[in-house]
Amino acid sequence: MDSRRQQTQLPSPVRNTKRTGTISLLLPPLSEKDPLFEKKKKLLSARNVDLEFQIPFPRSSSPEEALQVLDEMVRAARILHLDETELYFVGDDEFGPFSPKNELESLNSVLSVINLLLPSITDDRVQVLQELHDATVDMIKSLGGKNIANKIIEKCTSDAEELLLQWGKDHGVRSKLQITYFEGAGRGAVAVADINIGDTALEIPESIIICEELVYESDMFHVLKDMDGITAETMLLLWSMKERYNANSKFKFYFEALPTKFNTGLSFGIDALAALEGTLLVEEIVQAREHLREQYDALCPPLCTNYPNIFRPELYTWDQFLWACELWYSNSMKVIFTDGKLRTCLVPIAGFLNHSLCPHILHYGRVDLAEKSLKFRVLRPCKGGEQCYLSYGSFSGSHLVNFYGFLPKGDNPYDVIPLDIDAPCAEDSVNQPKTDEAVWSTHMVRGTWLSNSNQLCTYGLPPPLLAHLRRALQDDDNILPPNVPGRTAINKDNERAVLELLISIFDPMLEGLSGLDDIDRESSSWDIKLALDFKDVQRRIISSVLRSCSAGLRLLDRL
Repeated sequence: MDSRRQQTQLPSPVRNTKRTGTISLLLPPLSEKDPLFEKKKKLLSARNVDLEFQIPFPRSSSPEEALQVLDEMVRAARILHLDETELYFVGDDEFGPFSPKNELESLNSVLSVINLLLPSITDDRVQVLQELHDATVDMIKSLGGKNIANKIIEKCTSDAEELLLQWGKDHGVRSKLQITYFEGAGRGAVAVADINIGDTALEIPESIIICEELVYESDMFHVLKDMDGITAETMLLLWSMKERYNANSKFKFYFEALPTKFNTGLSFGIDALAALEGTLLVEEIVQAREHLREQYDALCPPLCTNYPNIFRPELYTWDQFLWACELWYSNSMKVIFTDGKLRTCLVPIAGFLNHSLCPHILHYGRVDLAEKSLKFRVLRPCKGGEQCYLSYGSFSGSHLVNFYGFLPKGDNPYDVIPLDIDAPCAEDSVNQPKTDEAVWSTHMVRGTWLSNSNQLCTYGLPPPLLAHLRRALQDDDNILPPNVPGRTAINKDNERAVLELLISIFDPMLEGLSGLDDIDRESSSWDIKLALDFKDVQRRIISSVLRSCSAGLRLLDRL
């Protein structure tokens, strides 16, 4: 799960407002620790974006003037919060929104700046700031509807969940959520009352978070600590296989509330793997299972043979090992504890929160130092009776199927198809101009319907990929990049070569996804249904690329 947490220290949001006759709003500076620092810095510079924004005061024009500044702030914040995939697909004329997650982060960072400034203002400027605050909140409230499917509540919690919730309450858990079953979707967390922006939906004491410290206190640690190359995560895996059946375990109610089977891609049967033929996912699943099998054979049989009293053979079968792997893949979180250490953990009760492309909760990776608890705060309102979502991370559908066992509802901006395209040889490109796109070492595509670029010859495809192919296929040293009409000539031969190359790559991919379409999905098993759904997504992405390339060729004919 995604445990990244914004640690940027906000600067003072006020600067000489009385002397200059303006309201000054400052976004957090771009952190040099950001691995995308250089790329974002270039993008900010190319768009002439400053992180300080001035609102004239008293107002020299209509209220729309302040809202225009707000729009500029949001555009800048979007760049600050871009992740690697989002940044790769940003076109020169695209200003966002880039993804629901990016929009949620951006709006909340703007809201934080406004909220920091509001208490320090005592004159008529309060009204202006309050208008900006309300407008930002309205924008946040508007998020969510597109990517969240309404699910019918099937039944309330069972005894196992009720016992777990009561155990949590007895151990200091504070919650505004209720565990509920949803038709066709399993368990989820529903708000029992309205939860506003910034409120804590769930609070888990550090003392009941399952982490490596529990292994160090167990009887198996004196055996495991001397094994070469064994990680804390592997120790936890072995510990959980045994603790699951420990009647005296502190976490008895947690383990009893877990499913007896995790339906992830790692549990796909032969027919489901056959249904995935033509996709990269089938190879990913097979390789992952082979890796786990090798790990199991190297660990469990020897431990059971040499230490049968500690590692009881009936608890360490292959099926038990696979169950534990799926548990940790689908439920673990990276958490920074009060001692400053980052640990891989299981967080009881929090695992019931489902993933969404537009979640309520994004950042939950650091234990609060004062209260020694892990707090799950919402970044957008969650009404009473509404399912409360968090983000597992910016994952593609293949990752979510393989390790979590589902596909998210809506258009996933991280659903990409990687491309194995070699970079131009150094001697071939030594005289070619260096562009920002040249710094990308890997390339990918996604559904071209996600592109909002209106520039000529962009085709809905990512700029770094197009720039890479134009350089690779250019015959001379003078590349003529496509641009807006009337500014720069277009190298039509080069453009045609790029599009024809892409068609030659994706036509066989689409053909490879044919077959097994006559399967009756309604009567199929869960894994075959999921495999076919994933295949549909892949087919849709590839078809969109082919349509865009064909449209591009027709465009070139008209130029």
